[in-house]
Formats: sequence, C-alpha cells, structure tokens
Amino acid sequence: MCSLAGKDKIIFATKEDHATPSNAELVADDPNDPYEDQGLILPNGDINWNCPCLGGMASGPCGEQFKLAFSCFHHSTEEIKGSDCVDQFRAMQECMQKFPDLYPQEDDDEEKEKPSKDLEAVSTEATVTEEVKGSS
Repeated sequence: MCSLAGKDKIIFATKEDHATPSNAELVADDPNDPYEDQGLILPNGDINWNCPCLGGMASGPCGEQFKLAFSCFHHSTEEIKGSDCVDQFRAMQECMQKFPDLYPQEDDDEEKEKPSKDLEAVSTEATVTEEVKGSS
C-alpha cells in the first residue's frame, strides 16, 4: 500500500511483508568512491575536509586558516610535530577571536578559579599536617 504526500512516496509495510526474509542485496563499499565517508585521511593520504570528526571547522569564516594550520600539522616532519606551524595556528586563532559567537573560547574565570582551589587544598593540607605534628 502506497500513498503520495507532496514529493514523498509513503510505503506501508504489512505483517506479511515482514514475514518473508529480505531479498535486498548489500553492496560492498567502494574505497575509491569520492562521495563515501572515508574518515579523516583519504586512501591517497589527503585530508578529508568533509569528515564529521572535524566538527565543521574546515568551513565557516576561519575555514581556510584552519585548513592551512591543520595541513601544516598533518604534513609536519619536525621532531616535535607541528612546531613548524606556529604562524598558521596563530593566524587561525586570531581569526577565531574575531568570531566569538562561532568559536567560543574557554572561560578565563574558570581557569583562574581552578588554581585558587588547588592552592586552597594545598594550604588546608599544610595546616592539617602542622596540626598533626603539633599534637603528637
């Protein structure tokens, strides 16, 4: 049973339709299909800028800066990988700072609070240690 809803064709499956095994043929993925999801690195070694793992960073107002920085890092042969890419990452960061709504940065207030809590814990431990020594 079928019905049309605008441009869509709606097909209703019956119990009888589900009673028989499917005769659909599965087709193996073609590793050379440029439209198939391949992960971050394509078989030819290129970066797959459409990979969902990049979170859309390759598009948008700082996409070109991201691509330059990421490509530099990916192809870096320095002992400390990416150490030759500082200028590209700096350009990307400067671009992202121009668009804080699209590229939110970590809250500086949170980072300032963390060390003070850590120092507070160390201070408390030192006080407890002194009290224990004084009481023995």
